[in-house]
Amino acid sequence: MRVVLILALFAQSASVGHQVVAGWFGTWTLNLAKSVYVPGPPPYARAQYVIEPWKDAIKVTYDMVYPRGGTSHWEWTGKFDGQPYPLQGIDEYVTYAYQRVDDRTYDVVVRIDDRSVGVSRVTLSVDGKSITTTTQGKDSTGRVITTTTVYEKP
Repeated sequence: MRVVLILALFAQSASVGHQVVAGWFGTWTLNLAKSVYVPGPPPYARAQYVIEPWKDAIKVTYDMVYPRGGTSHWEWTGKFDGQPYPLQGIDEYVTYAYQRVDDRTYDVVVRIDDRSVGVSRVTLSVDGKSITTTTQGKDSTGRVITTTTVYEKP
């Protein structure tokens, strides 16, 4: 289940090393009605993340509320240069490696203990009001998962 949760967020952000499009920065809230989880149900009742410049990198702070009321707080600081950077706030050793496709799109490889568990395509909408992430991978039982999450600026 933890892999599903990690992949469902899979990673959202911008680019350091290339000119960052300012539209990536800010607070983003999960729109469950526009998101699809296969297999379901959604792992969160609510989720939000903040993308911000951080020193010479980018910081993404994730806050999730689960259906039964539990919460998680994760932080990721890194560059979007294709190199893996660790996710903080989770028991497993998880890394995200962002690779720029264009100003509005990134591919993200998610690894747990140096084993690839999924790939996400993260896209900022043309109007800058939403970020859509489509993730494909496998959960801890080997079951194929596909998620499409839509986050919007409030």
